[in-house]
Amino acid sequence: MKNLLVSALMAAVTAVSCMAAESVTSPDGKISLKFDLSDTGTPCYEVSYRGQSLIGRSELGFDVKGSTDFKSGMSLVSAATSSSDSYWTPVWGENDSIRDNYNQLYVKLENKKAKTKMDIVFRVFDDGVGFRYVFPRQSRKSLTVTDELTQFAMPGDITAWWIPGDYDTQEYEYTRSHLSEIRGINEKNGHTGNVSQTSFSPTGVQTSLMLKANDSTYLNLHEAALIDFPAMHLNLDDKTMVFTSWLTPNRDGDKAVVKLPFDTPWRVIMIGDRATDILASNLVLNLNAPTDYTDTSWIKPVKYMGVWWEMITGKSSWAYTDAENFDLATFDYSKAKPNGKHGANNENVRRYIDFAADNGFDQLLIEGWNIGWEDWFGKEKDFVFDFITPYPDFDIKALNDYAHSKGIRLMMHHETSGSIPNYERWMDKAYDLMNQYGYNSVKSGYVGNILPKGENHYNQNSVNHYLKAVKKAADKHIMVNGHEAVRPTGLCRTYPNLIGNESAMGTEYRNMSPGHVTILPFTRLKGGPMDFTPGIFEMDMSTFVPGSTEHKKATVANQLALYVTMYSPLQMAADLPEHYAAKSDAFQFIKDVPVDWSKSIYLDAEPGEFIVVARRDKNSDDWYAGGVTNGDARNYELKLDFLEPGAKYQAKLYFDGVTADYAKNPESYLITTFDADSSTVVPVRMARGGGFALQLKKID
Repeated sequence: MKNLLVSALMAAVTAVSCMAAESVTSPDGKISLKFDLSDTGTPCYEVSYRGQSLIGRSELGFDVKGSTDFKSGMSLVSAATSSSDSYWTPVWGENDSIRDNYNQLYVKLENKKAKTKMDIVFRVFDDGVGFRYVFPRQSRKSLTVTDELTQFAMPGDITAWWIPGDYDTQEYEYTRSHLSEIRGINEKNGHTGNVSQTSFSPTGVQTSLMLKANDSTYLNLHEAALIDFPAMHLNLDDKTMVFTSWLTPNRDGDKAVVKLPFDTPWRVIMIGDRATDILASNLVLNLNAPTDYTDTSWIKPVKYMGVWWEMITGKSSWAYTDAENFDLATFDYSKAKPNGKHGANNENVRRYIDFAADNGFDQLLIEGWNIGWEDWFGKEKDFVFDFITPYPDFDIKALNDYAHSKGIRLMMHHETSGSIPNYERWMDKAYDLMNQYGYNSVKSGYVGNILPKGENHYNQNSVNHYLKAVKKAADKHIMVNGHEAVRPTGLCRTYPNLIGNESAMGTEYRNMSPGHVTILPFTRLKGGPMDFTPGIFEMDMSTFVPGSTEHKKATVANQLALYVTMYSPLQMAADLPEHYAAKSDAFQFIKDVPVDWSKSIYLDAEPGEFIVVARRDKNSDDWYAGGVTNGDARNYELKLDFLEPGAKYQAKLYFDGVTADYAKNPESYLITTFDADSSTVVPVRMARGGGFALQLKKID
């Protein structure tokens, strides 16, 4: 990392006997944070933007078992300000260089009566604020946290895009409402039918939480660097419009046990004048530590296909037989009757390998390759999978050899069914098997309630497990794509082999509303990339799954655009090979679009309505642009002024046909080519649930 400027380090250290407010501003002076102590010695902060209050006076602190020492009775020992301005280079990402520029206020606090210490560090960037608690070494060796008391006082009954608070899933559609409406909507709608759900409050919501304070100020609440601590939700007092942090509990009811010294995750407030400012913010990444991996050459972005969509839609099955309620340790698959629907069989996998290799893909995901799928869903069994034993019709060596001969790899799949103890028992053997056969990436899953019973997906123990899996994978040079795990908080900077997560409602929910993909980049994706699995070309499931009534609410052009609007270094072409072969001209965009970028520009957006993005390929001078809309059709004029002045480009535009409509005619699309430069303006119509994708190849 190249340090451009580090100035005023510990430049303003002040010993204090009576409390006066301490303050720090962003480098550009637009954001101001003030810290003080209340009359009872409770730490407080407030944030203003462009001279107007944005986060009102809000309390800080913790309830600790057997003590109130960390929420009141505090006195200020010292306050220090410092500044930093540097650039760092991500292993993969939306940009090839990221600026990390902030002013910092570090306050040291002490409860003199109890002889306990707590520090708080605030960093103020041009795009927002991050702060964390630091518990220094002291007489206590550990703390049992029963509640975190961090508040975020909102500037009134503002607009939010939110999902219900839940300890186990983020697989919800987002709701747009005023804060005062959250309670009524939650109580009316309840929760969806996910196999694992645990709500905690009718006014509880999850982060990343997108908010709009007025016509010109956007903010977003999240956390960064979630390590050895439970995930933070937010609980709203809808009388005062104050959010308070709400930590996911362990099964004994406590929130966390931490050994001292300890730094909590960062609490994050992103701020901007335009919605695109939130999309472009790197605040969460900047608050994570740089990677200490000395060699990252084995970490590569991946474009892949998979034996997956046919199982999700019901065309084939994960399971080899129809048996159930058996002991995996004693069940004899050699004597079992095949059900005739198993998707991960040798012949079918070879067909996928041929298609993926012929079309330039890097990898092929195979789900349902290993024994146990007959008796896993919702069973809460400890020994549910062993992660190393293939089904009789899946020749793991021959299929990997065949894939390698074609120039691609197979991608491993580890579904745990929520049985974390079982996965940890098998993890080393499972990763060793991957090394043996040449796998370098794994999709892990945690469908169902977490075991041991009483644990949740987002509590401290589970959070520690997910990171343990990533670290162990790194030791074996394996990349991880975690599904149903805790939502990301920028840890991909520190652990860049964490190349993807799900942690939201993705394509497997075939009936999601069109507007969902216009909200995710403002919420779930602020913590890290999502394995959304786009690229569906056949929207009517009944055409290939007899009896299905499901219909995806998107157009083909919309599905192409998602490869640009929803960043990920891990992008799947999720549909069936035959559906791509039938629309090979549209499929060309998926084959061409990169998965690693040198520059990204969020051109225009409004959460829940539309997003338009342009990105430059990391390995060439070519640009790509994409736009998606919600359930409303809209016309848009795309200005290409982001292109290099004076350069010429060959443009290829994929867009909705004249009669395209997500409900009535989703597969209508058009393709046109033309010359373009930085003065070109491209008028484009996005149909309901539609979009556009544009390739711009620089002409030498």
